[in-house]
Amino acid sequence: MLRPARQRLVEDFERHIPVHAVWEITLACDLKCQHCGSRAGARRERELTTSECIDVVAALARLEVREVTLIGGEAYLRKDWVEIVREVRRLGMRCTVQTGGRNLTQARLSAAVEAGLQGIGVSLDGLAPLHDELRGVAGSFERALDAIRRARAAGIGVGVNTQVGASTMADLPELMHVIASAGATHWQVQLTVAMGNAVDNDALLLQPYQLAELMPLLARLNRAALDRGLLITVGNNIGYFGPHEHELRGRGDETVHWSGCAAGQNVLGIEADGTVKGCPSLRTLGYAGGNVRDVSLEEIWRSAPEMHFGRVRSVRDLWGFCGTCYYADVCRAGCTWTADSLFGRPGNNPYCHYRVLELAKRGLRERIVKEREAAQSPFAIGKFALVVEPLSGSQDAALPASVPKTSDAPLVQLRKRQPSAAQGRPEQMQVGRVPPILELCRACNQYVVPPATHCPHCGVELAAARADHAEVVERRTRLLLRLQRAMDF
Repeated sequence: MLRPARQRLVEDFERHIPVHAVWEITLACDLKCQHCGSRAGARRERELTTSECIDVVAALARLEVREVTLIGGEAYLRKDWVEIVREVRRLGMRCTVQTGGRNLTQARLSAAVEAGLQGIGVSLDGLAPLHDELRGVAGSFERALDAIRRARAAGIGVGVNTQVGASTMADLPELMHVIASAGATHWQVQLTVAMGNAVDNDALLLQPYQLAELMPLLARLNRAALDRGLLITVGNNIGYFGPHEHELRGRGDETVHWSGCAAGQNVLGIEADGTVKGCPSLRTLGYAGGNVRDVSLEEIWRSAPEMHFGRVRSVRDLWGFCGTCYYADVCRAGCTWTADSLFGRPGNNPYCHYRVLELAKRGLRERIVKEREAAQSPFAIGKFALVVEPLSGSQDAALPASVPKTSDAPLVQLRKRQPSAAQGRPEQMQVGRVPPILELCRACNQYVVPPATHCPHCGVELAAARADHAEVVERRTRLLLRLQRAMDF
């Protein structure tokens, strides 16, 4: 049976299979993005050679990776990038590329497609004025659109990635139509994260409380986009468990919802010099499990403690609001990258739709404020304070006991397995955690953790709401059938 490339199956969770590897093959870049977390531009020192890259591809295949996404910088600025694409495909893995598209010439694109490239994701962060400003190069918007059209004409899958910041929301409705008209079939939106250049330009960051506006907007756009043949997907740092979770993350499948950070469990990141992390976006310091020049990729994946924080993490590692949240055991504080970049420690993520709505019920909102700049190195983070204030934003609020304040405690030391006496290295979890499937309350569209009989959000009896919903669906189906028969005559 042919497996889906990125969809995680029970076996993937149980065996910790890295179904998706994201590989920065060079840090060289031809854009100057104000929000670039990796501070891309110049190549890294001692980037992997071609033969070393071929060895990495073989190791990815041995780990049973199903999709390899090449990123940068700009992947096409590496002269042998087409050779890497060809080798990925030769070993049976899906190969895609993420790009800004500024200099993705027809010759480069054609060579990659001939080598087996199957998909491309192009970054568009707003309409032309905003995009060009954020990307730091005039005309980059039109170049990106041209890349989308030419990739579509070449017959490969085409998607668009958009980073949502403080100035982006106003552009999203029109941008949706532009993207659909250009021929893209998928549009992934994610939040700009406080890392690298984005720390230098922190005014670009969306404030957590603005999710109350963003999530309904994305839900409306999703319905309109489907009519244009465009599917909106949300990135790992947008959500979680608000009333639109089932339609945005599940794409219509209500059994699909956020189930925790996949870093080091089913996702693998590689930097251009061979450094391996559980997620390509995480900072290098503290999350690098080793380098393929020193230890095999398989050994790093299976044995490096820095790779395994997601495998051994529990609700005891959560703090602040996330430590008290109804969804704590399922969510595990959302995207590790987002929380760690803000506070230097994972486990408390203010960019959560459910959290924003719960605080709003108490007349509160959260806002981030920069306290410390980031170093000039790739993937560097600064430090942000989390301010809880009245919805009006006029002054700090005295926090009720149910909204824990953030802490200046040392960084969380996630528990590591004790070394095995026989092997002298961290013991492996024999069977990985399979996330639970939650039930959607048919009355309020919020997810409920089993085995509840009543919705904790709206109080209705779940079985009764389920029956009422089934009756409505059946009545609607009968009506549609009658209309169809009437139109057939």
